[in-house]
Amino acid sequence: MYLDTSTVRSPTGKSYTRHLLRTSYRKQGKVKHDTIANLSSCSPEEIKAIRLALRHKQDLTALVSVKDDLRIKQGLSVGAVWTVFTVAKRLGITAALGSTRAGKLALWQVIARVIDQGSRLSAVRLAGSHLACDVLNLEKFNEDHLYKNLDWLCENQEKIEERLFAKRKGLSACLSTCGHAQAGGAQAGKKQDGKQPQLFLYDVTSSYLEGTKNSLAAFGYGRDGKKGKRQIVIGLLCDETGTALSIEVFPGNTKDTATFSSQVRKVADRFGGGEITFVGDRGMIKSRQIEKLQNEGFHYITAITKPQIEKLLKTGLFQMSLFDQDLAEVETCEGIRYLLRRNPLRVEEIAQTRQSKLAAMQRKVGEQNLYLAEHPRAQVKVARRKVKEKIEQLRLSGWLSERADGRKIFLVEDTAALSEETKLDGCYVLKTDLDKQAAPKEMVHDR
Repeated sequence: MYLDTSTVRSPTGKSYTRHLLRTSYRKQGKVKHDTIANLSSCSPEEIKAIRLALRHKQDLTALVSVKDDLRIKQGLSVGAVWTVFTVAKRLGITAALGSTRAGKLALWQVIARVIDQGSRLSAVRLAGSHLACDVLNLEKFNEDHLYKNLDWLCENQEKIEERLFAKRKGLSACLSTCGHAQAGGAQAGKKQDGKQPQLFLYDVTSSYLEGTKNSLAAFGYGRDGKKGKRQIVIGLLCDETGTALSIEVFPGNTKDTATFSSQVRKVADRFGGGEITFVGDRGMIKSRQIEKLQNEGFHYITAITKPQIEKLLKTGLFQMSLFDQDLAEVETCEGIRYLLRRNPLRVEEIAQTRQSKLAAMQRKVGEQNLYLAEHPRAQVKVARRKVKEKIEQLRLSGWLSERADGRKIFLVEDTAALSEETKLDGCYVLKTDLDKQAAPKEMVHDR
């Protein structure tokens, strides 16, 4: 294999050089040539490198004799920062945070969270390995700057939320100078298509804390299952598509329903306009919350609890046959609508759970009977008490009990009580005050 180079001069005086990577061989006593590749587009430096490689093709180690003088160093990564930065600009996050140093620091905290979640110190270290300062046009910073930046974010939270809302909903009015809640949202301008969001979704969660110095930390109902840990309660308000509009943190001992009033006021003052409907679960929107919504002229979609369903069945407002329909509707004279449905998947799930609990009880009874058989001095009443406590723990006492025959314990099923308990398996009832013409039952159910 060799490099064949030739120069051709045209009648006009221009010269053209072509480089061919070729191989030669003999065939029937004649020398033949095959062209492997046309390298004419390569630069002179690349041609020299190829010639050098061909010259030392028998011992390529001669080409790396200078390896001891080379040092390989990883440069700053740019791809991840640039990608998230571009997405942030498209979503309006960059504009909402602003072009000040504080806004850029906040933007880096957002980008760092996306790339690699961690503490403020980890965000500083991440900036040291990524081209963060160059992409964001930001001076170097440390973790103290980021902690102070959190205070800036807290002070400007409403302004940032309103700018993001304006970006998403296409509001034409400039919200950059809005510093108070009453100056934003619906009062700042109209949406370009003349419509405002009419459906808002709200729910809460909690997060436990390892430390004790958080001003909002308190003992409350913990969803994390961490006993003995203080926590905070977090409320998230979203629009009809599930996109977050606002987040608010409450003391850890705040009940879910106690967080609702501030959300109603927030929607009324900052994000509302026209007919507003709140969607919340049965633990969020209760009678007192419904009263607050009605006072604001808002509507609601929620669900009622199983005891409430049983009460309405007893009063005759509902009939069990309605749950056999695909989606039944009952409307009261006060304009309250109830949508009834049975979910067959939930029926199967509940039945499987009930059977697994029954199997657990049977194992428990087997263990106690074995213990009684192996320990003649063991008391039957103690074994029965343990079985009864397990029944109550699994919440099966409504249809399952225990009895003893000599020194052997048996489980007793009340078939009538079990039938009564299973009749509402998979059944749920939605409740709303929306007008039937404006919101058909299918629309309410889908929302």
